[in-house]
Amino acid sequence: MSLKLNFELMADYNQWMNKSIYESASKLSNSELAENRGAFFGSIIGTLNHVLVGDTIWLKRFAGHPSQLSTLDYVRDLNNPQSLNTILYTDFEKLRTARTKMDSTIQEFTHELTDSVLLSSLAYTNTQGEPFTKKLAYLIQHFFNHQTHHRGQVSTLFNQAGIDTGVTDLLVSIPNEQRV
Repeated sequence: MSLKLNFELMADYNQWMNKSIYESASKLSNSELAENRGAFFGSIIGTLNHVLVGDTIWLKRFAGHPSQLSTLDYVRDLNNPQSLNTILYTDFEKLRTARTKMDSTIQEFTHELTDSVLLSSLAYTNTQGEPFTKKLAYLIQHFFNHQTHHRGQVSTLFNQAGIDTGVTDLLVSIPNEQRV
C-alpha cells in the first residue's frame, strides 16, 4: 500500500470517528461536557478543543510546505492557537461545525498528496520556538496518531459517564478484500 492510500484511509477513519465521538458528546449537557474529569485537558470539551487545536497547528505547518497544497488554503486563514490548551469554542455546536469543516479539509488534503510531496521534508518551528526539519510523511503519521490518542481519552471519559461510543477500531475502516 502506498503512503498516500494509507493517509486517505486515516482521513476517512478520522472523519468517521469524529462523527461518532461528537454524536456521543451530543448526549451530554454543556455542564457535563465542561466538567473537569481529570484528563490531560480537563474536560471532554477541553479535550475535543485540544484535538482541533493540534489539527490546526499541524495543518498550518503542512500549509507552509513548499508544494503549497491548495486544499490547505482554509487553514492558512485560521488564527494560530495561543497554546495547546486553547479553548477555541465553548459552544458545542460551534465546535462540531468547526470539526466537520476540518475533517473535510483533512480528507481533501490527503487526496492532494503525492509520493514526491510525502517523501520530501518539512521545516517548521514547534510551539516553543524550536526549529525542526523532518520527513513530511512521518509528520502526517504523527498528526493522525495524535488524534487517535486523544479520541481514546475522550472515549474513556464517555465510558465513565455511562456513554458507549461503540466500535472505535481502525479495522472497521479497512476495506474487505475479495477472495479469488
